[in-house]
Amino acid sequence: MVPQLSVFLQNKSGKIAAITRALSDNQIDIRALSIADTTDFGILRMLVSDIRKAKEVLTGQNCILSVNEVVVVAVPDRTGGLAEILSIIAEANVDIEYMYSLIGREDNMADMVFRVSNEEAFRSVLQQHGLQTISAAQLGLN
Repeated sequence: MVPQLSVFLQNKSGKIAAITRALSDNQIDIRALSIADTTDFGILRMLVSDIRKAKEVLTGQNCILSVNEVVVVAVPDRTGGLAEILSIIAEANVDIEYMYSLIGREDNMADMVFRVSNEEAFRSVLQQHGLQTISAAQLGLN
């Protein structure tokens, strides 16, 4: 499991810039990022190099946030690689709540961040098919 930071923010100009600047000013690296929004608010989901420090910094900026666990899966970085993984997950009837990519590996694999409805079933399916999960330590996260 990998800890993910979710920040709830208003859809106003400069909000994301302020958050990323606060993290940067405190030497916290963003390893992955996803933004989901509605008309009035958004959720900024991030994997960061130091979750405890990021939580402290952003709480100090009056951000509303939460930390939850996600699973990072190594997906073959080739045409159809993601489609194969998603088919396996679908066949196991595991619902994906959301997913996003993590960029920067150099071993012909792409890493995908998953939040699923049934983590135990998800991990079991991954193991049955020889699919590799990536730990927080492998991503350089504290």
